[in-house]
Amino acid sequence: MKSMEEMIQAAQKAAETIQKQMEDAQSRLDGIEVEGVAGGGLVRIKASAKGRVIGVAIDDSLLVPSEKGILEDLVVAAFNDARGKADGAASEEMQKVQMASGIPAGFKLPF
Repeated sequence: MKSMEEMIQAAQKAAETIQKQMEDAQSRLDGIEVEGVAGGGLVRIKASAKGRVIGVAIDDSLLVPSEKGILEDLVVAAFNDARGKADGAASEEMQKVQMASGIPAGFKLPF
């Protein structure tokens, strides 16, 4: 039978391992790219799974001063699409950490 001290040390080691895995996953999130699209591909926003915007591409056909409002709406829509995909990629990455760590499914990890 393990002593209380051995069990506490084992729990601390497990917590440190999980913390390291979480840090590694957070680092990987910034390397995963997603692309949000709006207007049938006329506006594209690339972002990391961590939510950092990497680039914006706007089709020349939208660069008409009288269409400024439409362009602004499409940029917002593309950003929101990218954000949704980034959130999905982040969730996927965190689930991998949970599974590797033996954390029960459905347990919410902070990220």
